[in-house]
Amino acid sequence: MTILGWILIIALIVVGMAGAVYPILPGALAIYLAFFVYGWFFSFEPFGVGFWTVQTLIVVALFVADYVVGAWGVKKFGGSRHSVIGSTLGIIAGAFFFPIGLIVGPFAGAFIGELIAGSTPGKAAKVSVGSLLGLLSSTFVKIMLQITMVILFFIWIGR
Repeated sequence: MTILGWILIIALIVVGMAGAVYPILPGALAIYLAFFVYGWFFSFEPFGVGFWTVQTLIVVALFVADYVVGAWGVKKFGGSRHSVIGSTLGIIAGAFFFPIGLIVGPFAGAFIGELIAGSTPGKAAKVSVGSLLGLLSSTFVKIMLQITMVILFFIWIGR
């Protein structure tokens, strides 16, 4: 049972880390679930209120980073609501064409959304670059926060 427990924990952490880049995967929630798997297979004893509070705050920060940072990139470059929606739809559609779709999808979605809003192709291209920069920034933040979650997990159980 020990081996099965660790296989599940490691698999959830790997899926979670992949979810930072590949939006169809659950990301932080998979890592969060790994903590429960550890508790069910081994013990919840190492985890106190402090652990759950910190980890929950990180998960909330990850969700905020996922949505707010991407939208911020579009808005920072003068994008409209249409380009934010287009970028989001592009991320979802692009996920099916991994890995290139994760770059082309939000770029094209923001571009099309901005054209629908009545912008010039030049402005739409500028907004699309902002969308891409927001996505890359958000991905970097997610990776760093998820690595922090995993490191804290191992520190907590190693006490």
